[in-house]
Amino acid sequence: MLETLINGALVGALYGLYGLGLSLCLGLMRQINLAHGDFIIFSAFIALQLMTHFGIHPLLALPIVAPIMFVVGWLLQRFVMERTLGRGEMPPILVSFGLSVILQNVMLELFSADTKSLDPGALGTAAVNLGSVAIGVLPLLTLAVAVGIFALTAAVFGSTRFGRAVRATSDNEAVAQLMGIRTRRVFANAMGAALAISAIAAIFYGMRGTFDPSTGPERMLFAFEAVILGGLGSIWGTLAGGIILGIAQAAGTLIIPSLGPLVGHIIFLIGLLLMPGGLFTKRIRA
Repeated sequence: MLETLINGALVGALYGLYGLGLSLCLGLMRQINLAHGDFIIFSAFIALQLMTHFGIHPLLALPIVAPIMFVVGWLLQRFVMERTLGRGEMPPILVSFGLSVILQNVMLELFSADTKSLDPGALGTAAVNLGSVAIGVLPLLTLAVAVGIFALTAAVFGSTRFGRAVRATSDNEAVAQLMGIRTRRVFANAMGAALAISAIAAIFYGMRGTFDPSTGPERMLFAFEAVILGGLGSIWGTLAGGIILGIAQAAGTLIIPSLGPLVGHIIFLIGLLLMPGGLFTKRIRA
């Protein structure tokens, strides 16, 4: 039981990494990107092509895939999502939903519907024995990378000029423009950062599981649940929400192997009913 719950928490760190990019779009930029999960799968397919054609280990593909997805995110925001700004909440949702459908069909044509995975080599079977508990090296590495990415993101968005510009633009775009902030460029850079983070999550996901062009919406669901459980706009809360979700799924698997995802969804629903703002929501007192 202890081993299962620990591994559930480590899987939850990956869920938190899914949600971090979505948290930037939803909490800071006030945009809902329904294609977020599909971009995760698209990143995994790019890493697969690098591994297949050039023999690059998935971890060594990280410095290549992440910048590619940053450029994709920058272009996506600048030439597609930017056209929906200031037109209400529905246009970004509808446009990103259309992108999700298009991206799934493009991946289906390019890569087929076969299930794929990223071979981590010896890293996939290596484990650390802590008494009677065996913990995989790859899940531990995923946790370490996730914590590092969260710490770096929190530092960038909390203490740098760019982070202050993003938060100012999120609070009031008109006032931010009056202060000389180029809001459209800020949003484009933030979307690029969101997809670059998603690319990192995609590679660790591909090394730990299987994927195909249709698995994006499920990744999106886990990311959304992690963000809402942790608290909208809270970076560290997203990591906490992902870990809670992973532990809930692991606990459900102990009862019935096929019950894990359902228990995670139930915990999300209970959390939403008891704490609609999430665990670490930012409360403002008038």
